[in-house]
Amino acid sequence: MITPTPSFQSSSFVPEYVWRVAHINQMDFEYTFSQMIDLLRTPQEVYKVTSIRKHVKNQWARDDPAFVVMLMLFVMLASLSYAIAFGTTSIWHFLRIVVGSSIIEFLGLGALTASVIRFIVKKYMCTNHTQQSGLINDNEIEWMYAFDVHCNSFWPMFLLLFVCQYLLLPMLLRSDFFACFLSNGLWAISYSYYLYITFLGYSALPFIEKPERFLYPIVAVALGAALLMLMHFNPTRFVLDLYFGS
Repeated sequence: MITPTPSFQSSSFVPEYVWRVAHINQMDFEYTFSQMIDLLRTPQEVYKVTSIRKHVKNQWARDDPAFVVMLMLFVMLASLSYAIAFGTTSIWHFLRIVVGSSIIEFLGLGALTASVIRFIVKKYMCTNHTQQSGLINDNEIEWMYAFDVHCNSFWPMFLLLFVCQYLLLPMLLRSDFFACFLSNGLWAISYSYYLYITFLGYSALPFIEKPERFLYPIVAVALGAALLMLMHFNPTRFVLDLYFGS
């Protein structure tokens, strides 16, 4: 059961968010797991509560860090599994893989991705009223909401590129065309799903114009995957070689 969150002297959302990370009883893991399931079955359902949250709590973003915490834990466990599977024996290599994947890549690169997408959306996809206003109002895209959308989009990608890819390694690491086809298909589907859920996330904001633009790059992803297949390029082997060597 979640206990009431104490009041904070600062009105900033981030200090309270960080405070809850250090207090497990303040995080709703049951709701987090239900959201993870919904993102795989009916992802549009996850964003139906966005406008309700805005009216009730006056923010678009989740105030519960449980989703981010669980994603970090899953990334660490998956990275550890890959390190064991590829016979990593060096403690430093273990730390570089596990900590690097969760802190630098998931949090760091994720924060950068969310920031870039937020900047593009604010500059090119918001209504004129939003662009001209320098005040924080109902049309302001919170950075934490942009990061929420990224995390939601990353979850299916994690399952495809960390879990499914791990289970399919005996087939994906072969040098034949089928392995190349399967690998490119897996990566193309994961990036396409990322773009689709990102589209849903920004579609939930009533002041975003033409959010379907997020779907346009899916064509480029499909064409890129087809081209890489013709070149017999296997992204799974390429990425794993970068981490673990030949």
